[in-house]
Amino acid sequence: MDSNKEPIYASESEAEHETCTRFHSNITHNTLALILAGGRGSRLHQLTDWRAKPAVPFGGKFRIIDFPLSNCVNSGMRRIGVVTQYKAQSLIRHIQRGWSFLDGRFKEFVELLPAQQRTADETWYQGTADAVFQNIDILQRHDAEYVLILGGDHIYKMDYSKLLAEHVEKAADMTVACLEVAVEEAGAFGVMGVNDAWQITSFAEKPDNPIPIPGQPGKALVSMGIYVFNAKFLYEQLLRDHLVNDSSHDFGKDLIPYLVPHYRVFAHRFMNSCVNMASGIPYWRDVGTVDAYWEANLDLINVTPQLNLYDENWPIWTHQEQLPPAKFIFDDVDRRGQALDSSVSGGCIISGATVRGSLLFSNVKVNSYSTVDDSVILPNVVIGRRARLRRVVVEKQCVIPEGLVVGYDAAADRKRFYVTEKGITLITPEMLGHSIHRVAR
Repeated sequence: MDSNKEPIYASESEAEHETCTRFHSNITHNTLALILAGGRGSRLHQLTDWRAKPAVPFGGKFRIIDFPLSNCVNSGMRRIGVVTQYKAQSLIRHIQRGWSFLDGRFKEFVELLPAQQRTADETWYQGTADAVFQNIDILQRHDAEYVLILGGDHIYKMDYSKLLAEHVEKAADMTVACLEVAVEEAGAFGVMGVNDAWQITSFAEKPDNPIPIPGQPGKALVSMGIYVFNAKFLYEQLLRDHLVNDSSHDFGKDLIPYLVPHYRVFAHRFMNSCVNMASGIPYWRDVGTVDAYWEANLDLINVTPQLNLYDENWPIWTHQEQLPPAKFIFDDVDRRGQALDSSVSGGCIISGATVRGSLLFSNVKVNSYSTVDDSVILPNVVIGRRARLRRVVVEKQCVIPEGLVVGYDAAADRKRFYVTEKGITLITPEMLGHSIHRVAR
């Protein structure tokens, strides 16, 4: 070794990275995450007849709620509350089975917060802000410095520590995560105006004429429903809003419009914290309709999906049953078990049938001479012999009768099933006449 040279322990970039990591770690350690998971998601029609939208299966083995939960854990946040309300048993059971690995002895937890009519007027949650307000005493006991509020019904991968760090660096009272969407789509969201420092100067919930981003006439800046608050500030504002008689007690409709002109409210670009962007485009999906749900699931079978589920550095955690591997049997000319351009989960048996361009969840059995094309098949489905399914979503526990043909005649399908505007057919056990009493799935 040349004695005239200084030993190199770390490059400048490595040292900066270590300092940044410690900074992020301190912030996340002092943050409580609260996932609002009480919504039904009525636009998913019969898929949410027996479960809340965050409990809907997605991606072959996950539930929608697994994405914000995994983002929390991967971001270093291990104090998490999940607020439930509508038909929550399926969601509660999933969290109990799949998220019990956090250790309360180290102040790590996923705490379930069901609606309990905990206010003096004994009402259920009246809005997103009221859902937080009704649990304010529980939140205060955790003595967090920051509160991160998330929706439980979107598919995305995000490093929340970067959002939190930006909130602290800007000395914000509140920070709203945002993304850019086409102006014609922005009317379904809360739309923001910002100045050069990205402080929010205006906010309109679901406006008829969204304001475009300056210099980008075709784009608008919209809220993702992800908020960071200084904890004490949040509790003060929730109490203030609770005392306003004509408030709907909702973050987008009431709190944010009031806070923007009075306090330091900033926007955070999702581009800066999104994980695994394909082609540099942030991935965020509201799978709130049957069409969007079908499209987002089938995107996963593409050669290069927009959502990367194979990333070992940012895994999506979930409850996973111990299942045998998928099996494909028979290799005769007219009876060959095969799946082409598809994703097939554990426990599936493709018995002399052909599956093309489809996603099969766990424990699906496809019997001989059947074909499944461009479809999403949820767990524990049995598809009878000689059935032909195309562009369908099949709910859990369906038994498809032998010879049933769906997806080839929309008019005929509408007599028995739900068919979307884009021609996707939803099949449930009730539509098939199964006498199954379903409490939670």
